[in-house]
Parts: sequence; structure tokens; C-alpha cells
Amino acid sequence: MVQFVNAPDVEALIAIKNGDYGKAGDLLDAALVYARSDSFTLFLRGLTYLKAGQADEAIKAFQRPLSLRNVFGPDWLLPLDQLELARAYALAGDNAQSRLAYQDLFAMWKDADADFGLLRQAKAEYGRVQ
Repeated sequence: MVQFVNAPDVEALIAIKNGDYGKAGDLLDAALVYARSDSFTLFLRGLTYLKAGQADEAIKAFQRPLSLRNVFGPDWLLPLDQLELARAYALAGDNAQSRLAYQDLFAMWKDADADFGLLRQAKAEYGRVQ
């Protein structure tokens, strides 16, 4: 797992931070073989597409872990996948789907602290896609 998933994930994070989305995608390609046991790789894959402006690919990438939620069990990344899915729909110009994705996120975080930074940011973004 370290050699084929964790190390490429870390290298991909560095590539994303440096704006090298092609390299990040290449690093994550090999790790996708293990994606059923590592939701972080799926998240990074979607984030790579989103940062590269490839909204349709990002949507597909973020939908995958959300569809596998019963496979992974409780997963702290699922709300982040949902948030990034909403952002990907907004990037694609599909405000109706973006609103639905934000609403699903708010349902996940219904008990979250109202002062939680990501929640406040998501609510502001939701207001822009109304």
C-alpha cells in the first residue's frame, strides 16, 4: 500500500500544489487499481480534474466514491467528495445539479458546528449557484 498508493498520493498532492495536473494524474493512474480500498486516491483524482478545469471528469471522479459509500463504510472523505462534486457541477455550469449536491452536503453536515469554516464557505458558494 505504501509503495503503490500512499507514496503516489503524496507525490500527486505535491504535483497538484505545484499546478502540474498531468503529473498528478499520471501518478494516480497506477494507484487507481487499489481505489476500492483507498478512497483518498479517488478524492485526489477528482481534485486533479477539478483544478485542471475538467469539470465533466471531476464529476465522474467524485461520484465514484459517493457511489461506493457502502463499500468503504464510514469515511471522513465523503463530505469532501460531496463538496467537490458540487463545485465540479458549478464549474460545468450545471447550477441545478450543483444546488442538489450542496443540499446533500448540508444533509451530511446537519449536526456540524455552524462556525465550521468549510461549511460557511459551502453555504456562500451555494448562494452563488441559486
